[in-house]
Order: sequence, then structure tokens, then C-alpha cells
Amino acid sequence: MNFFEETGKVAIGCRLRMLTDKVTEDAAQIYKLYDIDMQPKWFPVFYALAQDQEKTITELAKAIGHSHPSVSKIVSEMLKKGYVKESKDKTDGRRNVISLSKKGIKISWKLKDQLIDVNAAIEEISTQTQNKLWEAIGEWEFLLGQKSLLRRVMEKKKERDSLKAEIVDYQPQYQEVFRSLNVEWISKYFIMEESDYKVLDNPQGYILDKGGVILVALYEGEALGVCALIRMDDVEYDFELAKMAVSPKAQGKNVGFLLANAIIDKAKSLGAAKIYLESNTILKPAINLYHKLGFQKVAGKPTPYQRGNIQMELVVK
Repeated sequence: MNFFEETGKVAIGCRLRMLTDKVTEDAAQIYKLYDIDMQPKWFPVFYALAQDQEKTITELAKAIGHSHPSVSKIVSEMLKKGYVKESKDKTDGRRNVISLSKKGIKISWKLKDQLIDVNAAIEEISTQTQNKLWEAIGEWEFLLGQKSLLRRVMEKKKERDSLKAEIVDYQPQYQEVFRSLNVEWISKYFIMEESDYKVLDNPQGYILDKGGVILVALYEGEALGVCALIRMDDVEYDFELAKMAVSPKAQGKNVGFLLANAIIDKAKSLGAAKIYLESNTILKPAINLYHKLGFQKVAGKPTPYQRGNIQMELVVK
């Protein structure tokens, strides 16, 4: 069985590289056919200089979409070959500009016939195919520019990981994990305070018996995340979202997002109109998550925690 038929689209990198290698190998022979001593990788720089009299390396890199070090290396190779020359910019003596040498200009005239024939050959291939490769490449470049393949794979991984997570109601058996996960992250960034111990040591009395809720995230059956809704004695807010913690083992697996969404849904089911939370701005992933969920920053309220430097609210819809 053909390797690419067996592996499918996951081998796109290998397949494109093989196609690129094949075209590049032919390109080297095509230059020889027209008596042009040039490496295929030089072509973008050479072509850009043939269209404009001179450019800086930075301008070349921008024009052809290559990195500055890559263009700098190519220019060095072309300088040794005598195809380009380097000089001071006439309008700004601080800048060095690159332009075609007399030898390079002669090559550019030879290159015109080659480009005509290469373009005709590519057009011939295009007429024999059902799919337009050039247009497809343009579309791929645009879409990958909007969102990289890496980012897309990360999102798909999160989606698949999400299927392994389950959000369940708190049971007494989860008291230790509720406590330990919170102690773990609080101690990492801050100092445990008296208010923390009161809630974590007695979640039944301080949260559940007062009309609050605790949810637990199970990942492949293991409790790796917790979050609480604490009933507030406040005319403006119904609940405080608090004591949210996710084990490092589950981070990057979308567990925090699923847990937070579940706790918000629980608040809705209890008739909440507004949810309040306190956090600290050094916890950037958490703050980003809250913004993603729709929380907005509000003016500070009195807080029992020294670490709290940002307050947020969510209007429940």
C-alpha cells in the first residue's frame, strides 16, 4: 500500500517536503539547461533585486517573506559569486543596500527566457489536473497565517482530552482533594491565610450548608480539579466563584474551562443573576480564563484575602 494512502493527511509535511525536493532537484537542472549558474534558493532574492534597483537586507526579507538571517546568508553567497554588490545608500549613508552587479544583470537577461518556459510548463501541468495547486497553496498560506497548524492541533487535542473529563457533584470523599489542590496552588504563589483554612478544612459548613456548591472534575476517573460557588450575603451578588484549582497533571487538557463552565451553569440553575470572584493579576492563565468566560473587572470590594488585587463579575444570562 502507498505510504501516503495509508497514513492519510497526517503526513502532509512529508509529502510536501518530497514534492519540494523533487521540484528543487529539477530546478537545479533547469538552470544548467539555460547555462545559468545559480542555486534555486537564491531565486527569490535575485528576482526581487531584478525588479528593483537596490534593497536593504531587511527590505529583501520583507519582500520575499524570509527571515533576516536567511536572506543575509543568501546575499553572502551571491556576493561571493559576484552576482550582487553591496554599497552605501545614497540617501542615508548609515544603510547598506544590495543590488545586482553587472554579472548579475547579464544573468537576469538569461533568466527571462527560462521564466517564460518554466511558466508555460507549470501552466501545462495545471491544465492536466482537476485541482488548482497554486490557488490551494495560497488558501493554505492564508489560513495558516490566521491560525498555525500547531495551534489547530492543540485545539483538537483539547477537544479530545475534554471527552476524558467528567464534572461531578462534591461528595465527602473529595474533601481531601478539595483541600490539597487549593493548598498546592495557593502555597505556590502566596501564603495560606486563616480564611483559606476555614473554608478548606470545613467545606460542608462554610459552603454547602449555606446554600453553596462544590464541583469536582474527574479526568480519566481521577479527581484533578475543584471549584466552588459560595452563597453571598450581598444585595448585588448571589454567589462568589471561589477555590478553583486544577492539578498540574490536568493543565492544558481543557479541564479548567469545563469546570468553570459547569459551575456557571450550576449558578444559572440556582437562579443567580450575578457571580463575583476575586483573584490576583499574576495568575495570568486564570485571568484569561475568566475573561473568556465573560467576567469583567469591577471596583474592589472589601476582601478577607491579602492576595486579592482584582475583582470581577459575570452577569448571568
